[in-house]
Amino acid sequence: MRFRLSAFAGLIAVLGATLGAAAPAQSRPKELPACGKGKASTTAPTTRPSMRAAGACRATGRVLEAGVDINQVRTHYTPSGYHHLGAGTAGEWGGVSGRIEVVDGAVRPNTYDFVAGRFMVKRDLGGGSISWLEAGWAETGWAGQGRQHIYTFNTNTKTWQFYDQYHLRAGDRVWLDLHTDADNVWQAWLWWNNRWNLLTAQRLPVGQSAYVEQYVEVHVDPSKPAHVLVPTVTVDNVQLRAPGGGPYRFWREDVGTLTADAAKQRNGGFCLNWRTLYDTWDAGDCPG
Repeated sequence: MRFRLSAFAGLIAVLGATLGAAAPAQSRPKELPACGKGKASTTAPTTRPSMRAAGACRATGRVLEAGVDINQVRTHYTPSGYHHLGAGTAGEWGGVSGRIEVVDGAVRPNTYDFVAGRFMVKRDLGGGSISWLEAGWAETGWAGQGRQHIYTFNTNTKTWQFYDQYHLRAGDRVWLDLHTDADNVWQAWLWWNNRWNLLTAQRLPVGQSAYVEQYVEVHVDPSKPAHVLVPTVTVDNVQLRAPGGGPYRFWREDVGTLTADAAKQRNGGFCLNWRTLYDTWDAGDCPG
């Protein structure tokens, strides 16, 4: 998770003042109608997301934006306070899709604690610069009063964007899709109310393919060490899209994949269990 940090009081001021669109104007195509609130979908998507998909719409509800700098967090956190549980691709793909379960973590209010389940596409531009788009759900200590939110983050806006129109509950399973149609515009979609909802579309210097990540991510405020309890999060049906707008395929063992070693996957009391390498897995507190 990347995010831009300021003093917490300043962050609260930003949260109160930066309610607005989820992305720059170019990312909100006029041809898509506004999405209603609706309910979390309980059935799998019947089509792939696109600007022409039947029933496709764009997120228009209240969006809360917050900026926090990951570099300062990483400078000061203890090794046991930050955890990435999941995997990344060794090669480049045109997108990723899958389903992530929502849980209620023990995130403390007014802290930099967070728990998130997310997908990411990214490219290292060199010189310490990385461009990326991520989407998923998150529960944070600085926004939402303990609620879980659908969120996106991208390096054009450099802010967390929380989508209040989607009311999540622990136990919900949300379908997400990040892809580009070979035009360098990377789209983040949510399957909600049995239709594809466009969260954001960003023209990023990533190109027509990117490295992909799937993670359950946990951070404990480095200034207030503690263990954040995380019920088991299940991730499944993870698929990768071929570059150039090609077909999707399951993320399996024949895909070049990078994972942390077993010791790191268990660090700090959190465990990852691969059910099917690498499209079905769960992560959270270690049993016992």
